[in-house]
Amino acid sequence: MQDTKRKHGSKGLKSQIIRIEEEQLSKYVDKVVRGTVEETLNALLDAEADRLCRARRYEHTETRKDTRAGYYTRKLGTKVGEINLRVPKLRTLTFETAIIERYRRRESSVEEALIEMYLAGISVRRVEDITKALWGTRVSPSTVSNLNKKVYGRIEKWLNAPIDGEYVYVFLDGIWLKRCWAGEVKNVSVLVAVGVDRFGYRQVLGVKEGAKEDKESWMAFLRHLKSRGLTGVRLFISDKSLGLVESLADFYPQAKWQRCVVHFYRNVFTMVPKGKVKEVAAMLKAIHAQEDRQAAEEKISAVIKKLRKMRLTNAAEIVENSAAETLSYYDFPSQHWRSLRTNNPLERIMREIRRRTRVVGAFPDGESALMLVAARLRHVASTKWGTRRYLNMERLKEVEWAIV
Repeated sequence: MQDTKRKHGSKGLKSQIIRIEEEQLSKYVDKVVRGTVEETLNALLDAEADRLCRARRYEHTETRKDTRAGYYTRKLGTKVGEINLRVPKLRTLTFETAIIERYRRRESSVEEALIEMYLAGISVRRVEDITKALWGTRVSPSTVSNLNKKVYGRIEKWLNAPIDGEYVYVFLDGIWLKRCWAGEVKNVSVLVAVGVDRFGYRQVLGVKEGAKEDKESWMAFLRHLKSRGLTGVRLFISDKSLGLVESLADFYPQAKWQRCVVHFYRNVFTMVPKGKVKEVAAMLKAIHAQEDRQAAEEKISAVIKKLRKMRLTNAAEIVENSAAETLSYYDFPSQHWRSLRTNNPLERIMREIRRRTRVVGAFPDGESALMLVAARLRHVASTKWGTRRYLNMERLKEVEWAIV
C-alpha cells in the first residue's frame, strides 16, 4: 500500500514539474536584453545630443547652441543580435559621439576579419557560421561578395601605384598555383618582384598573373614595372627562368643579372649520383667562398677538372656553361654578397604564400589567386619586414664598378 502511494506521489510530482524549452527561453532572454541595450544606447545618444546643444529638447535657455532636426536610423550588430539606433540630427552642428566612433571601429574590424577569412580560403558558408558565433549575427553571401569587391579594388590600386625612388637590387620569382578552368584544374603562375632601395629598405614592387613563367609573361611583368617607374636597378637576382634573362636585357640593358646560387646547385645535382652529392656540394660552395671574382673563376676551372676526373661529365658541362652566371654579386660590396648571391630573401616570403594558398586548393580563377598573393604580400610589406633596414647602402659608394 505504501509502495503504491509512493508511485502515485512520484507521478504527482512529475506532473507538477514545469518544462522549459531552452531554445525558446534563450530567444526570449536575447529579445529582452536586445531591447534593453537598444533603449540604453538610444538614451545615451539623446543625452549626447543634449550636451552638444547645451539644452534639452524643447527647452529654451540662453546657453542653447543648436536645435534638433529629427533622427536617422542605423543598425548596430551586437552579441544579442542587431539593434536599431536612432541617431539625432542637429541643424548646424555635426553630431559626433563616442558610440558611433566605437561602431565605426567595430564595423571596420569586422570587415577586416571577414576579408582575412576569405583571403585565407574559408568558404562563404563557413564565414557565415563564424560571424554568427563571434558577433551574434550572420553575414549574408552578398555582404561577403561586396567585401571581396572592396578589397579587390584596394589591392588593385596598390598593385598599380607608381614606384617612387630608385631600387638598386631587385629579386624576381614566380609561384605556381592551381585554378579551375572549364571544369579542369590547371596551373597559373603569379610573378613577384621585391626591391631594395637606395636607403637599404625592402619593398614589394609588383605582383602580376602570368599564364606561365615564359618570356611573354616576364616581358609583360617587366613592362608593367617599368611603366610604373622602376628605375636605378643595378642588379637583378633570380632563377634562370625561361625567357627571363632575355627580357631583362630588353627592358634594363644596363643592369647586371645574378643567377641564384642555390638553384644553380640543384641544377648540377640532377647530374650527380646520390652518393656523391655531398662531395660535389662542398666543391660548388668553395666557388662562392672566394675572396674575389678572379679567385672564384680560378676555382670554377679547378672544379670542372675535378668533376671530369670523377667521370661526372654532364655536371662538369653545367658548371662550365653556367657557373659564371652566379658570380655577378662579386661586383658589389662584400657586405652585401650573402644577401645577393641567392634568391632566399624572396624565397622565404614565397614559402609563406604557399602555406596560405595551400588552404584554398584550386582557385576559381586567376584573379582570385593574384589577389590572395597580393594581399598577403601587402600585409608582409606593412610589418617589420618592410620597416627594418635590410642592407647598409653606404657600402655601395665605396665600390667602384662599371655599368655594362
